[in-house]
Amino acid sequence: MIQTDILIIGAGPVGLFTVFEAGLLKLRCHLVDTLAQPGGQCSEIYPKKPIYDIPGFPSILAGKLIDNLMEQIAPFKPGFTLGERAEEIEKHADGQFVLTTNKGTTIKAPVIAIAGGLGCFEPRKPPIENLARFEDKGVEYIIKDPELYRDKKVILAGGGDSALDWTVFLADVAREVTLLHRRTQFRGAPDSVEKVMELAGSGKIKLITEAQAVGLEGNGKLTDVVIKQKDLGQVVKATDHFVPLFGLSPKLGPIADWGLSINKNAIEVDPSDYRTNIPGVYAIGDINTYPGKLKLILCGFHEGTLMVQSAFKHIYPSQKVSFKYTTVNGVNGF
Repeated sequence: MIQTDILIIGAGPVGLFTVFEAGLLKLRCHLVDTLAQPGGQCSEIYPKKPIYDIPGFPSILAGKLIDNLMEQIAPFKPGFTLGERAEEIEKHADGQFVLTTNKGTTIKAPVIAIAGGLGCFEPRKPPIENLARFEDKGVEYIIKDPELYRDKKVILAGGGDSALDWTVFLADVAREVTLLHRRTQFRGAPDSVEKVMELAGSGKIKLITEAQAVGLEGNGKLTDVVIKQKDLGQVVKATDHFVPLFGLSPKLGPIADWGLSINKNAIEVDPSDYRTNIPGVYAIGDINTYPGKLKLILCGFHEGTLMVQSAFKHIYPSQKVSFKYTTVNGVNGF
């Protein structure tokens, strides 16, 4: 059995940064993740996607962010159990939790921090009858390597941040980029919307609003997308790739059966320290919910920072947290 101070479920950016904050307080961490590598969605789904809201980095690729976080936490020597799903937790008489994975690995800790992002997830797919026939044959739901679209015709669909950001990025990669959106208003960040509008105004991309893809054509590989636009009927547009970016459908998986307070597939927490209704169990990052919640990596970093302060008090109730600034002593001084 593995023994640690904080068991972190989820090795995405929030879980990784929590290791650093815990290390400053001399707390050991062990991370469990269903994926075979650390990084969560940043590594598995969009490693080449630029992120714009990490302090000190005007732009950083998601995969590079994970590389930096791994370097940052290396001095604290965290443990990893990868490629295994957190299945069951049991509280022992000594007040500590024992987690068992789907492969039988057991980890014991006085504190559990659930940093599982969206939990188990799958892409939301548009209701196109023959969609599955073209999956991996011109239809992709996530963009892992933008070089796949180099000098190709690409049609993206969606109105959120992912669709907007990839439209901006691929404008300098693909031969032709078209963005479809069912509405005239977008859900993404205003700055991203402004960039897309500028690209459309200059002719760098094609923007079609009040429209959606209703059919796909091709013989073994995608060649055309049938687009239905409000008041204008249907048109057939040639393309090499169709990428519907409608977000991910989250599922909590086994976590939903742990007795936690759940609200719409998210774990309810106290925003003062992100504790759940189970003492010793916390939830940070996209998997939690509270009034004013923003699902940003930046906010997850903040949540992890406050959480470890509370976790220290939970583990050592008679000790005072000795908070220090890394700018004074540096990591090696702790």
